[in-house]
Amino acid sequence: LSFAQCLWCYTNNTCMDYPVRSILPSSSLCSLSNARWGVCWMNFEALIIALAVVAGLILVSITVCCCYCCYCRRRSRSRLDEEEEQLARKREERRLQSLQRKHERKLKHDEIRKKYGLLQDSDNPYSRFENE
Repeated sequence: LSFAQCLWCYTNNTCMDYPVRSILPSSSLCSLSNARWGVCWMNFEALIIALAVVAGLILVSITVCCCYCCYCRRRSRSRLDEEEEQLARKREERRLQSLQRKHERKLKHDEIRKKYGLLQDSDNPYSRFENE
């Protein structure tokens, strides 16, 4: 078929104008299995089936992609929440360890100050006497 406007019908071997108003030619003009349009080797039934399969595959692939993306987002969000919670726990542990080390240092320094009489305690009778 050289013209895309031509609808070839094998039952009566005629080329008629393609019915522009309707997408599919009516069965009164020519049956779908005997109608050819665009290429001679593919009938309208095969064309409709092929287009339906392609459209179905596209819809299924879009649905699968959307579901997979939503699943990945939900999974990554939960993973991020877990990581954030773990980081907060580690941060709190580090803070507590730091406070513990600070307290130990203070005790050690207080011992040294007490040993050399630098600590201003009222308990210590041998405290250093400073004149100004």
